[in-house]
Amino acid sequence: EICFNTGMTGYQEIFTDPSYFGQLMVTTNTHVGNYGILEEESQSEHISIAGLICKDFSFNYSRPRGEESLFNYLEKNKLVTISDVDTRALVNYIRENGAMNAVISTETERKEELLKELAAALNMNGLELASKVSTKKTYTVGNPDAEIKISALDLGIKKNILHNMVSRGMYVKVFPYDTSFKTMESFKPDGYFISNGPGDPEPLKQVQEVARIIIEKNKPLFGICLGHQVIALANGIPTYKMFNGHRGINHPVKNLLTGRGEITSQNHGFTVDIEAARSGSKGLPGKNTKLFGGKELIVWSIEAALNSTNIDTVLVSTDSPDIQKLSEMHGADAPFLRP
Repeated sequence: EICFNTGMTGYQEIFTDPSYFGQLMVTTNTHVGNYGILEEESQSEHISIAGLICKDFSFNYSRPRGEESLFNYLEKNKLVTISDVDTRALVNYIRENGAMNAVISTETERKEELLKELAAALNMNGLELASKVSTKKTYTVGNPDAEIKISALDLGIKKNILHNMVSRGMYVKVFPYDTSFKTMESFKPDGYFISNGPGDPEPLKQVQEVARIIIEKNKPLFGICLGHQVIALANGIPTYKMFNGHRGINHPVKNLLTGRGEITSQNHGFTVDIEAARSGSKGLPGKNTKLFGGKELIVWSIEAALNSTNIDTVLVSTDSPDIQKLSEMHGADAPFLRP
């Protein structure tokens, strides 16, 4: 699938973000590669995008801490890249026509064969990809003596998410995507986390079941991106594929708690059906209330990564101080914050 990212910087983080697995990346910023590569900024062990399409590719870089050029990095990882493309026109085409599959190749004489390969490519809708990027073995990060322990389900987790947890005094154990609740519970965590990741959330039935059990047991649960969508599905709220996804590090969102505009980092091609979520009462979907007997839940989920805050649909405990404050400000619809 071809998609575009509107970030002015951060190309290395984009290329190594597991949420982009299987996607051709169009960068809207004109210059790519001008500050090289710094290994510590990679969000995973490998490049995740399927290919790169850009305007001006910088073979040389200017950055004192840079370790190698982007050209060497892409060549080492065998990533097909094309440059000198009118990416502004290409992005306009994708915006007008919606998400679609694409192919890039140096074998221009094989055009008909390539078109046949393109026609046979899988559609992202209904495609399960978390298994392609999740860790194969459990591992831990942080200080074992930390006061807070978290069991994290890896659907394509970014290193920076783990870094942020550790910097806030958490000891995190990361589990493969198909781990059972019983196994995650054996860590005796204070809370659970379901990560970001690629693909459609709907096929992830086992992950949805894990989320459902955590919620049913009323354990603290947090989800980002794909994890956010899984939590919605676990509550009987449907998701759907967007005409065009939201991908960038500069998406402005109004925080309805503070009234301030905040800048968010987003990367998702699927989203939660907010109208279905709103159909419930007291901030909890009707199906959720029936399923869990109207319990006050300790669940928090957002669609975007955090430059500051972005909230698409939120499922939270109704006795949360923030929600009480929001209820006073905005009335019955308060628990649903939206861009």
